[in-house]
Amino acid sequence: MEEKKGMIQEFKEFIMRGNVLDMAVGVIIAGAFGKITASLVNDILMPFISLIFGTRDMTALNIIVREAVLDGEGNVVKEAIVLGFGTLVATIIDFILIALVIFLIVKSFNKARAKAEAKKAAEAAAAAEAAAAEEAPAGPTQEELLAEIRDLLKASK
Repeated sequence: MEEKKGMIQEFKEFIMRGNVLDMAVGVIIAGAFGKITASLVNDILMPFISLIFGTRDMTALNIIVREAVLDGEGNVVKEAIVLGFGTLVATIIDFILIALVIFLIVKSFNKARAKAEAKKAAEAAAAAEAAAAEEAPAGPTQEELLAEIRDLLKASK
């Protein structure tokens, strides 16, 4: 029983880790995003592409390698061999859209991270400069030094 409690506790700790929860959220969002992309491809882009090929249903765009062989009653004796390139075109467009969106997300994330790192670096440099200014002894200004040199030159004459 002790071993089961330990395993259950270990499983709870595993599930409650931040990266596991983040991954679960990512999978759910990816599923929803896949549906959006599929709808965009099937309902918006494919009609335009279908217009070029002259058919509404891209899945109907096939290359028939071998016709189906029928017997006298109309029953299929040998199945037709068909290359369904319309479905392939839709899948390729779907992939390109997903890849483009992921690229844009990663690019914007990297840009935001670079800005944040630059801001941190600027803050660190300003803090170091302020610390150096506090450490440096307050000396005479340039005008005070020039006045002192003038007075020494007058005294030496």
